[in-house]
Amino acid sequence: MGLRLHTVAPARGWAWLRQGLQLWLKRPLAFVGLFVFFLFSVLLLMVVVPFLGGPLGMALLPMLSLGFMIASRSALAGGPVHIGQIAEGLRHPDPRQRRAQWLLCGAYALGTMAVITLSDWVDGGTFETLQREMAAAGADGKPSPALDAVLADPRLVNGMLVRFGLAGLMSVPFWHAPALVHWGGQGALQALFSSTVALWRTRGAFSVYLLGWLGVMLAVGGVVSLLAAVTGARGLLGLTTLPLGLAFSAAFYVSLWFSFADTFGADAAQQRR
Repeated sequence: MGLRLHTVAPARGWAWLRQGLQLWLKRPLAFVGLFVFFLFSVLLLMVVVPFLGGPLGMALLPMLSLGFMIASRSALAGGPVHIGQIAEGLRHPDPRQRRAQWLLCGAYALGTMAVITLSDWVDGGTFETLQREMAAAGADGKPSPALDAVLADPRLVNGMLVRFGLAGLMSVPFWHAPALVHWGGQGALQALFSSTVALWRTRGAFSVYLLGWLGVMLAVGGVVSLLAAVTGARGLLGLTTLPLGLAFSAAFYVSLWFSFADTFGADAAQQRR
């Protein structure tokens, strides 16, 4: 596949979102199933390999994005969407490309662990305490004084800023990197550099793209909250949180193919028809 970095207008960011949703709506169960399979595999890995399961699960996240790109490209051509596509990047016939993907996976795991360690140091463990208290509050349905204390701790805010800020920065070089290795034949370092340059060159479109996803999620959440308030069905929000989260996650990953294809001209004729 011939790849070349293209100039992308900011308005294309909304088109990526729209095209991702349209493709997801054609195969919603297949794409959600793909995402659920990955989550289940990571959870199983954490149970089977207690200490290494978490880092190994983090290492496989670049393959999730690539797997969804492969599945989305297949669906656009009328082909199947199946769980084997998640591991397709690691089964490339070229050993150099397989090695590059493993290097990306290892680098992503190390980077994620560094972000978590630094964030935990900044917040002094308040984020972990918040998770425990929220789980406890959800179990009995009663507000917890300890939860209020954690939410009022300024270290929590500082830790969250560090956590999301560093995670966002780390996502830049890895955004297109697995796809550039898989379809462009680039090495790991070259793919990380190319992805960084590509996101900087298309920052306007990506700003529209990310803000668009945020707006759509807030709008859907607002509609569900309004329906729950109007109908008096207080449990509606809780019942829809998980399925909506899975649906939005799958649709977001589906849209990654369109951002890559538009940025590097991959299958442009198929994408724009």
